[in-house]
Formats: sequence, structure tokens, C-alpha cells
Amino acid sequence: MTDLLTAIALAIALEGALYALFPEAMKKFMLQILDQPDTALRRAGLTAVIAGVALVWLVRS
Repeated sequence: MTDLLTAIALAIALEGALYALFPEAMKKFMLQILDQPDTALRRAGLTAVIAGVALVWLVRS
């Protein structure tokens, strides 16, 4: 459970850093996301999940 909370905290910190360092780029990115169809967002989300799980598996093994 500690590892999960640590991972979530790190993800929040990294996302926060992006907003702090590149606020205009993040605004443009959010507008682009709103224009994407749901299927593209689902596909991107699933790809991110698979990549994240694979990375954790590689690091932990």
C-alpha cells in the first residue's frame, strides 16, 4: 500500500511540475485533449496503463 501511495504522490508531483514550468503549453494541451474523440482517449489511456505496469514490472524484477 505504501508503494501505491508513493507512486500516486510522485505522479501528482510530476504533473504539478509540468503545470508550474509550462502553464501555456499545458493549456494548449488540454484544449487539444478536449477535441479528441473518446476512443482515442481510451486507447491512449490503455497504452499508458500497459506501459506503466510493464515499467513497474521491469523495475521490480
